[in-house]
Amino acid sequence: MSTAPQSRPWDVHRPPSAEGRTFLITGGNAGIGYFAAEQLAATGAVVVLGSRDAAKADAAMTSIRSRVPCAHVRHLQLDLADLSSLKTAVDRLDLDHLDAVVHNAGVALDEPPRRETKDGHELMFGTNHLGHFALTQWLAPLLSAAPAGRIVTVGSFAARSERLDLDDLQSTRDYRPKRTYGRTKLAQMSFGFELDRRLRAVGSTVLSVVAHPGGALDSLTPSRPPVHVTTPGERLRALPAGLLVQGKDAGAWPVVRAVLDSEIQGGQLWGPRAFGLRGRPRREPVPPHMADPAVAARLWAASSELAGTDPNLGFR
Repeated sequence: MSTAPQSRPWDVHRPPSAEGRTFLITGGNAGIGYFAAEQLAATGAVVVLGSRDAAKADAAMTSIRSRVPCAHVRHLQLDLADLSSLKTAVDRLDLDHLDAVVHNAGVALDEPPRRETKDGHELMFGTNHLGHFALTQWLAPLLSAAPAGRIVTVGSFAARSERLDLDDLQSTRDYRPKRTYGRTKLAQMSFGFELDRRLRAVGSTVLSVVAHPGGALDSLTPSRPPVHVTTPGERLRALPAGLLVQGKDAGAWPVVRAVLDSEIQGGQLWGPRAFGLRGRPRREPVPPHMADPAVAARLWAASSELAGTDPNLGFR
């Protein structure tokens, strides 16, 4: 009896070639997004950095090119806090298909006061969740035109301990920045799982996958001047934390695998191996509160109304 050949173990330092493919990373100019862009650029793919700030995107592209000879990187002016600008931004991509989008960009506020987008949405919810929700609609035709399009939503460990308040999604009654941030990441993850259910229901070839970086600290992240600089003193002080958490370069590994691994299926959650906080990427069980279909359906309906999108986000 013949046995199926084993696929080679996933090597975070040598991911498979993605030559000829194009990936868009929102917030690709810094943090997890930057390192995902750098690692994906090394596969030969065209990597588009979605960023509001052209100067920061230029610095990120210069850094990537200095480390990845012949990297194919470009910038897309993208402001997730301005929903009316998203269709124009996608038109500027000027592509006939898109192989994957990484919904990574995010705003994290540490202290009050509560702030709003120009559309009048709470800033973190409006950017982190509604912006990506609406962007998905405009990218739907490009992702559907790809041989195997993929939407990777970057969640957070912070979402594990939060629960959505469906009657106060925008924290108008009780605004606590760290809790609001965790809830926006939970909203994103809930969206990612619900999106895959809906894609399967309409027979789409596009997959929706959720990934998270675990515990990823700036102080454990290798320097990429001028994008990010870690001083030797900061690194030394952070070494004890390195037993539990990691840098943002390693935090990007589950995201990169979620984009590239041909064996990954829609609706899966990927994160770091050790307690979900550090290490090489592995598939994780999806916590029930992140994939509750009733909660997700209410969130989806509210998001569609707030963002003014087609209820199917352009997927048929």
